[in-house]
Amino acid sequence: MFGRCFSFLGRLLATYLSKPNRRYRPLATGNPARLAAVLAPGDVLLVEGNTRFSTAIKYLTQSTWSHAALYVGASTQLPARDRNDPPVLIEADVIEGVRAVPLSAYATMHTRICRPVGLSEEDRRKVVAFAIGSIGKTYDLKNVWDLVRYLLPIPPVPTRWRRRMLSLGSGEPTKAICSSLVAQAFQSVHYPILPLIIVRPAPTRECNDCVSERYMIRHHSLFAPRDFDISPYFQIVKPTLEGAFDYRTLPWDDVELVSKARRSHLAHAGSESLAGEKLRVQCS
Repeated sequence: MFGRCFSFLGRLLATYLSKPNRRYRPLATGNPARLAAVLAPGDVLLVEGNTRFSTAIKYLTQSTWSHAALYVGASTQLPARDRNDPPVLIEADVIEGVRAVPLSAYATMHTRICRPVGLSEEDRRKVVAFAIGSIGKTYDLKNVWDLVRYLLPIPPVPTRWRRRMLSLGSGEPTKAICSSLVAQAFQSVHYPILPLIIVRPAPTRECNDCVSERYMIRHHSLFAPRDFDISPYFQIVKPTLEGAFDYRTLPWDDVELVSKARRSHLAHAGSESLAGEKLRVQCS
């Protein structure tokens, strides 16, 4: 009885947190066709996001990115509802669980491509297979307290605790930030994201003070979308620059009109500043 009640409350809360913010305006958007042409299986697509979840995650991680999805490309294992817009991304959604979505789902949002460098074709297939094999996994929404942390868009949490806050609770709903699924896919082939580096003594006959570095995998629940952006093992791919980019061919507005608009703006700002200065003098 209690389990059903908590599951119902969890679904209501998750639905509320997943609603998009109507005031959202992306910083920049790319051409969807150009994005599709550049993406390759194994790429991580970071998304700015426009939901209440996104606002909290961006604050907690101090990053532009709130969502991560793995690009797997068109596959016969992913049934397509629309042949012209097939599912090519695997992501984790707090309500629907792990699912496949088309690229058009993020066509109007600010995105970034993070590409693993040097990943072998065999391991690339394993990463993709891991993600596809995870489709259908869901979250235990009875753990309502795992979702409550996202109610405050800017929770009063000290900086050193913010990342830990994402991994509190049962462990399942924390995957709602989606980077856990992507991190697990890469960790399944031991591809590094942001590994812990441990320095240990390694004396030799020639060097008694020599040390060696050992890599240690972080728990997948501690990863955030921004980690793929700052990882030294992922290359940032910008679709605009992958083609024949030439700034001289950009269709700029007339320079004279822009200059006039700028002079008008500066004159208006100057008059406001002068009026404010006079008011301060009168008040004093």
